[in-house]
Amino acid sequence: MRNKGKASAKNATYYSQAVGRALNALERLKTAPEPLSLQDLASAIGGAKASVFRLLYTLEAHGYVTRDAAGAYSLSNDVKALIPRRFVAPLVRAARPAIDRLAQELGETASVAALFDNHIEVVAVAESPQVIRMSNTIGRIIQPHASSLGKAITAFQSEARREHLLHSYGIYRYTPKTITDRLALRAEFESIRERGYAVEREETHLQGCCFGAPLLADDGSAFAALSLAMPVMRLRDQEQEAHMIGRLREAANSVVEALRSTPR
Repeated sequence: MRNKGKASAKNATYYSQAVGRALNALERLKTAPEPLSLQDLASAIGGAKASVFRLLYTLEAHGYVTRDAAGAYSLSNDVKALIPRRFVAPLVRAARPAIDRLAQELGETASVAALFDNHIEVVAVAESPQVIRMSNTIGRIIQPHASSLGKAITAFQSEARREHLLHSYGIYRYTPKTITDRLALRAEFESIRERGYAVEREETHLQGCCFGAPLLADDGSAFAALSLAMPVMRLRDQEQEAHMIGRLREAANSVVEALRSTPR
């Protein structure tokens, strides 16, 4: 549990300033979209550069942070891998009522995917009650360039983060409609950011269609997404599409609000 650098008068005797500053440094690195310099971290957590350097050197020696060729710091991959997993349970708790309602009201499969260090993964599914349907599976690794969940999350990342995800997964063609050209992908991500949601029409499976809405953090980056998937044959017209996208975006906003109101 974070103390935010303060201890009550009752417990001040036992509070370690050094440990508190180390935890503050890790918290700052966790929320940073890019590696941070020594000066950035010293300004963020307070203290002289020399003492902050010793703190970071110790964290690096124990495998909690890494330093790149330019001397900038970031969380180690081992630590990054732990953070999203801890977040999955509250995310699923907050999203479960929303995706269950979507699947029941609209009759199509609703899913939740979360962003991890180098991939996007399905963490919850509410299957369509219909016999002919688009299914999903918990634990499935999502394409960042082709699926609506993947595109909804990847579009709302920094350029460096987008490239990291695309490089980690690879840009593969699944159908003739899969976007694999880099310039076309850049334009697709820009369009998604402008309209606020992603659309996938037969880009991963022929005869399949999917809409994705991002769950955005306070800094505007996506940490997860909700989706609705259906066979193309059930998508009748633009009015139906607009209604489904509207309900999906409302559900995504409700999940974000539920997470914000959850005690940490």
